[in-house]
Parts: sequence; C-alpha cells; structure tokens
Amino acid sequence: MFAALKPSDKNLRWWQLGVLFVFLGMWQLASRDAQYAFFLGEPIKVLGRIWSWFMPFGFGPSVLFPDGLPGRADIYLHLGVTLLETLLAFAIGTALGLVFGLWLALAPTASAILDPYIKAANSMPRVILAPIFAMWFGLGIWSKVALAVTLVFFIVFFNVYQGVKEVSPVVLANARMLGASQKQLLRTVYLPSATSWVFSSLHTSVGLAFVGAVVGEYLGSARGVGYLILQAEGTFDVNTVFAGIAVLTAFALVLDGLVGRIERRLMKWQPRQGETEKL
Repeated sequence: MFAALKPSDKNLRWWQLGVLFVFLGMWQLASRDAQYAFFLGEPIKVLGRIWSWFMPFGFGPSVLFPDGLPGRADIYLHLGVTLLETLLAFAIGTALGLVFGLWLALAPTASAILDPYIKAANSMPRVILAPIFAMWFGLGIWSKVALAVTLVFFIVFFNVYQGVKEVSPVVLANARMLGASQKQLLRTVYLPSATSWVFSSLHTSVGLAFVGAVVGEYLGSARGVGYLILQAEGTFDVNTVFAGIAVLTAFALVLDGLVGRIERRLMKWQPRQGETEKL
C-alpha cells in the first residue's frame, strides 16, 4: 500500500499537483493574517484577478471576485504585446546566436581576436542597456525586443559554439576522407552535433526572452503585462502583481512546451535515457 504512494512514472503527475496544492494551502492559511496578506497577497484574490481578466463579463462564482472587480478585456491587448515582444526576441536572438556561434567556432582566427570582447559583453549586466535602447528605439516594442535579444543571444551563442567544438575529430577525419566539402560538413556533421546543445539553450532562452520583454515594459511602456504589474505595484496591489506573474509563468511554460515538442520531433535519432540504460 505504501509502496504505491511512492513517486513513480505512473503517479508523478499527482505528486506534482500535490506539491502545488500544499503550497497554495499554506499560502492561503498564511494570508488569513491581514499583515501577511498585505505583503504576500491571497491565492483566492489572485485567482479572482486572473478570472476577471480572461472572463470580461464577470462570469463565475462570486468567491472569485472578492473585490467586485469588473472584467478587463484589455488583458488580451497587454498580453499580446508582451508575447509579440517575447517571440520576436526569442527568434532574433536564437538566429543571431546560431549564426555567430557557428561562424566563430569554424573561424579560429576571428574567435581569438573577438574573444575578449565577447567575454566583456557577456559579463556586462545587460539590463542597464534598457534606457539606451529606449533612446535608440523609443518606447515601442523594439526597445523591449532589443533588450531581450541581448539576453537570449549569449545563451544560444555559447551553446552552439561549444557544440561545434565538441565534434569528434575522428568523425571529421572520416568525413573528409570520404570527400565531404565544407558545406557538407556543416550540414551533416557540425549542425547535428550542435543541435542538442541548441535545444538545451532554447529552454533557458524562453524564460530570458520573457524577462527581457517584461523588464523593458517595467522601465518604460504604456502596454504589456509588465506595465500592468508596474501599475499594480504603484497602488500596493500585491494580488494583481502575483496575478501578472502567474499569467506570464503559464505562457512561458506553454512556449517551453512547444520548444520541447519541436525538440522531440527533430531529435528522434537521439536515444532516450531509458533506451540508453537498456543498452
């Protein structure tokens, strides 16, 4: 009986949900104290904010609307802006990281020359560039995209660079013996070797793309979920702050799940962990 309650592949999802419910229950109990509720918020009210955002006609049980908040259909506009900024930054940063990672990994001279500058740029706290991007691109979406690109780029770049460097010299020698050209080596050896490194970086890049977009909105914007969170902080509305964080987290998980599905489709040739252990 007790063995069936231990975490396993069959009941792992229930264990994950159990941890979530325990956390929410402890949070709700702590929020019964007014002082704690002021700083920590209340899960029921946070859920009420989210419900009122996505149910603009106020449909639902009254317990979800403890403050009598009306529906806010404009959440779709703010969320759409943030998602657009995130997707653009994710795509542009990934493409630039892939191109420059391949180039410098295959060009040792250029890599040696640019190495100190790349390390210096990566060491820079790139959030401080937000005001500069705002001056260059204005307060529209492109200043947020530019900031998020700087966060995504280096994650992808270093993973692609390392993935190409990890190519087996034996595989390269055999391919060259068979008469493979540089383009054929790139397509059949270097890119497949770097693919697993690329996807491992993309899972991290999803969250960083959201971070860049929201931080940019936080520092100067009139639209976006980051703007909503900033407005809520200005009125000490911690429940709306947590509601915005929860919405962003949910969509980040959705985007990460899409990356995972693409990874599984493109990496079918790679044996899974269970299959490797059997071998």
